[in-house]
Amino acid sequence: MTHSAFSKPPTKIWDVMAPVKGRIVGAIALSALSSIAGIGSLLTIPPIAAALLSELPPAQIWQWIAIALGMVAIAFTARVFAFHVSHIAAFKLEVILRTALTTHLAQVPLGYIITTGSGAIKKIVQDDVKSLHAFVADSTPLFGQAYTIPVVSLIAMFVADWRLGLVTLAVLPVGMIFIRLALRDYAEQRDAYDRANEQINSVIIEFVQGMQVVRTFSDGSSSFARFQNTLDTFTQKLREWNEKTQTSGRFGTLLFEPLPTLLIVSAVGAWFMMQETLSFPRLLVFLLLAPRLCGAFKPIFTLSYFINQANAGALRIGSVLAEPALPQPEHSQQPANASITLRNVTCSYSDGRPALQDISLDLPAGTVTALVGPSGAGKTTLARLIPRFWDVDHGSIEIGGVDVRQMNSDTLMSWVSFVFQDTFLLHDTIRNNIKLGKPNATDAEIVAAASAAQAHDILTLPNGYDTIAGERGTRLSGGQRQRITIARAILQDNPIVVLDEATAFADPENEALIQQAIASLTTGKTLIVVAHRLATIMSADQIAVLDRGRLVECGKHNELLANDGVYARLWLRHQQAQNWELKVRSHQSAARSAIANFS
Repeated sequence: MTHSAFSKPPTKIWDVMAPVKGRIVGAIALSALSSIAGIGSLLTIPPIAAALLSELPPAQIWQWIAIALGMVAIAFTARVFAFHVSHIAAFKLEVILRTALTTHLAQVPLGYIITTGSGAIKKIVQDDVKSLHAFVADSTPLFGQAYTIPVVSLIAMFVADWRLGLVTLAVLPVGMIFIRLALRDYAEQRDAYDRANEQINSVIIEFVQGMQVVRTFSDGSSSFARFQNTLDTFTQKLREWNEKTQTSGRFGTLLFEPLPTLLIVSAVGAWFMMQETLSFPRLLVFLLLAPRLCGAFKPIFTLSYFINQANAGALRIGSVLAEPALPQPEHSQQPANASITLRNVTCSYSDGRPALQDISLDLPAGTVTALVGPSGAGKTTLARLIPRFWDVDHGSIEIGGVDVRQMNSDTLMSWVSFVFQDTFLLHDTIRNNIKLGKPNATDAEIVAAASAAQAHDILTLPNGYDTIAGERGTRLSGGQRQRITIARAILQDNPIVVLDEATAFADPENEALIQQAIASLTTGKTLIVVAHRLATIMSADQIAVLDRGRLVECGKHNELLANDGVYARLWLRHQQAQNWELKVRSHQSAARSAIANFS
């Protein structure tokens, strides 16, 4: 599915600009008109000079001057309006692209957003769109100038004198040959430069961020040596690139400077004048237009660079808009109850690796099911399939007898709440962050939800519930953020709660408060817990043990211990971790005994 502004996902810069094509064409046309009028104003100078040399009546001279002033006025006005139109197009395109991206991102599977990463999506929605805005606003009018000036100038030159026109034209291919030689390995050299640049950025970040560790465990010489080696590699790549391009590139660029062409045209034109085959007014046409002709080619090279840069952004935007939206049923069905049934569920990662294989599991309504297993076993993936962050490859997931694919997103989200391990709060008031669970909630309902979530300390904040949480909730402690997200879920009051262990990184005081909040949240609901601390799920109605994407055990705590399988091994490691302590005193006693014996 694509946004209505695009018939298909854009893959090139011109596809991206399609919604504002009319304005862009208008900006290019106005820019071309400005260039033609500018050349026209220059072409009035030779007849004015001829009139002065032949001592024509002042009225004729003033007539040419009036024409010149009119041309200048047209050129200036058209140029102003060209950039005015292009900037309007750029702002309109920015709105269209961001609307299309955010609308489409709201329709794709949530799993796509999680796997892509917020940083990459932010770069596309923010940076790439801004880059395209700048391209449309500032570069599109240059197309009219870049292609109109050479064509019109050459026509005027050949009309004035075809011989001198050929001389002027002959200089340009030579310059292009040298430019092509300089750019023959551009893609390869640019790729090598980008890789070296990425390496040096990575090493600099590592060197700075790891300074505390480096200086604690060594003198830093090895880390600095790695930084220096990377810097030397970067410098070498720049030197190689420069050596391959400096001669041909600089000579080619020099030929597109106005002065060399002007000198050649002046010398040949002077010789034609001495042969009495060229008049001074006609030579003046070349002296005025040749520098402008050469200068017009530079924007073409600049535009090619900007086009390549903008194309990269267009590809990333197109990749997002090409991501298939989560299919929605024509008629959404309502579940009969809050039971969950997984039937032969198989799911793969985007790269084709299996994530879950042939999992079948029944979760009766109102029960607690814990998902445990080694790291990478597929616990979180399975939990996220229930609210349909992804669709399964094979099998089905049912809520109350209804396949989740037969429920639209609104219906599904009215049945399932998800409390993430990584909390997220908007840069808004605490009140509005809690209200995300129920936008029309009253203040009394918000306070009741916060109280049930053990978030009483909100009232001690400077503005209470109207305190701004900060970007991603940075003005609050980790425990406060977690309890506010639980308050949000309590306010939502959905029959099913998927809980990605909320106490994994909490200190003892916050853990106790969060556990109380979770108890309030999950009373009478179907609860699925992704468990990292096994002690917290001992009383679960059933514990599903995953290993390498497969369901290997399922039962109660004592039953699984008796089976002496994967869960028993995990429990043993958990107990060992709980009993771990620093043996400082025993080591000190042993040292004192050794010294005494030695004495």
